[in-house]
Amino acid sequence: MSAGPADPGRARGAGVGGGAGRDGWEAVIGLEIHVQLSTRTKMFCGCEVTFGEPPNTHVCPVCLGHPGVLPVTNEKAVEYATRIALALDCRIAKRTIFHRKNYFYPDLPKAYQISQYDLPLGVGGHLDVERDDGSILRVGITRVHLEEDAGKLVHAGGASGRIDGADYSLVDFNRGGTPLVEIVSEPDISTPDEARACVMQLRNLVEQLGVSDVNMEEGSLRCDANVSVRRPGDPFGTKTELKNMNSFRFLQRGLEAEIERQIAALESGERIVQETVHFDPATGTVSTLRSKEEAHDYRYFPEPDLPPIELADAFVERVRASLPELPAARKERLMAQYGLSSKEAGLLAANKPLGDYFEGLAAAAGDVRTSANWVLGDFSAHLNAAGLEVAQSPVTVDRLAELLGLVSRGTLSGKMAKEVFEAMAGTGKPAGEIVAEKGLGQISDAGELEAIVVRLVAANPGPAEEFRRGRERVLGFFVGQVMKETRGQANPQLVNELLRRHLGGPGG
Repeated sequence: MSAGPADPGRARGAGVGGGAGRDGWEAVIGLEIHVQLSTRTKMFCGCEVTFGEPPNTHVCPVCLGHPGVLPVTNEKAVEYATRIALALDCRIAKRTIFHRKNYFYPDLPKAYQISQYDLPLGVGGHLDVERDDGSILRVGITRVHLEEDAGKLVHAGGASGRIDGADYSLVDFNRGGTPLVEIVSEPDISTPDEARACVMQLRNLVEQLGVSDVNMEEGSLRCDANVSVRRPGDPFGTKTELKNMNSFRFLQRGLEAEIERQIAALESGERIVQETVHFDPATGTVSTLRSKEEAHDYRYFPEPDLPPIELADAFVERVRASLPELPAARKERLMAQYGLSSKEAGLLAANKPLGDYFEGLAAAAGDVRTSANWVLGDFSAHLNAAGLEVAQSPVTVDRLAELLGLVSRGTLSGKMAKEVFEAMAGTGKPAGEIVAEKGLGQISDAGELEAIVVRLVAANPGPAEEFRRGRERVLGFFVGQVMKETRGQANPQLVNELLRRHLGGPGG
């Protein structure tokens, strides 16, 4: 993490969760996001990249660091990392090299990690993050670099899963050597809310680039946060590092807890120590893991077994040309092409499958406004409730378009359509079949409805007379009676027209 931005004014700072700082304190936050790349093989060997396989079954002498082996750089990983750097508007290095980052840890078999140090692949980019109020926070990107992932410690016995309560730890090296991109931000973030929004937006961007599945539960995307607090206008405070936040919620909660801890410590006269800390979601507390190393502690030196990587202009431009429509550009297009609001377009642009679904539905149904309402309303609620991705939903674009067509032709009312949609989502059946099975369908036969209206007006002379005297709300009574007789299937617009005609009085 960089010590501070080139322009101190960029780190604006604010309080916990947003707004003014507590008792005049402000937070300064920078992020380090690690993204596992979805290549077929590891960074420097031919072992398959997998998840959930039996421990230590996808390893070889190269990724285990045996003597006398030679690593070979994964070209696809370089391409994927370049895609990320370009999407973040970074300057791409003409020449980059790998270094050995030396430190001892049980899940690092070589006792060093092959990484990039002073010549990263990309530098000087940015990510524009939309806050909840619609304003934009520009977060500087210090660097984007390639490295290999470490293995994974499994803490067992005792309080399993917790290093401080386990009886022993086991090491699974399957993950070791997986291609990893580290994205380091400038400390331009000032609240836990902004940090969460930044990681969410970055996750969406990387997912749309097609270079990682960004599954936080499986560790494909992990986040470290560097945080300090200070009085407005003061120099940067001493930072601590929150390690391996593997969910948006834990990131936000961890930052809130650490900011409060630092403020309380400083107010009681304590000194903040540069260290790596751990947030325990179960207790909501922060504890020390280890002292925080400086760059010189890692004794970086160029990796002697790997040649420099020369990134030709033609390669960079080929990668640039392969980039998909990025979320920011898509948001602008959705607003211009479909007349969507900034919020609607932002939601659809951030989720590529959902945006694709909307555009497909708008084309098939021929109604942009209704399509947007359904996709962002009932369809999204269905996905959230069922825990489904767009592609997993039984309600395909064609089937929802069929349902909207029944509404536009007057066969179904809006209320009925919601009932049919719920059945479609639960059974996977098409709308027409469900309408037939349930005997649904909007009654739009004027003759059939007129007979009902005439009979009800005759049977209720008192309310009819009240309406003729100007009590407009009495019309609702008659509409309710018609709907009761037709089990809610009468065409509301036609019912209103017929009632006014036969009641006379206002609007008759």
